[in-house]
Amino acid sequence: MALPLALLTDAVLVMVFATFGRGAHSEGLGIGQVWGTAWPFLVGLLLGWVAVLAARRDPRTVRSGVPVWIVTVAGGMVIRGLGDGRVPHWSFMIVAAVATGVFLLGWRALRAVLSRRRSS
Repeated sequence: MALPLALLTDAVLVMVFATFGRGAHSEGLGIGQVWGTAWPFLVGLLLGWVAVLAARRDPRTVRSGVPVWIVTVAGGMVIRGLGDGRVPHWSFMIVAAVATGVFLLGWRALRAVLSRRRSS
């Protein structure tokens, strides 16, 4: 998978996370509403990618996906907190960390398994 496609995959999965989260709370699912939830995490995602690429690592690996994931969640939480002037609720932090971890690390783990199978 080329780097632009990997970044797009991450961005789509962050949008899926935002959509599922809004749906789980019976909140609006319009494009603007989902964007309002997703954009802080998308900024965090971009920061994570920049950090990994600056370290000359392949962001498509699970090992490099971990800092991408951590910066995505941390960046999203900080930006959300700055936007409304309060720290996000701890339960949201946990759910966001788990859900984005499954999404952002999951496809990388699947890619690694499939690459190993092709090699053998």
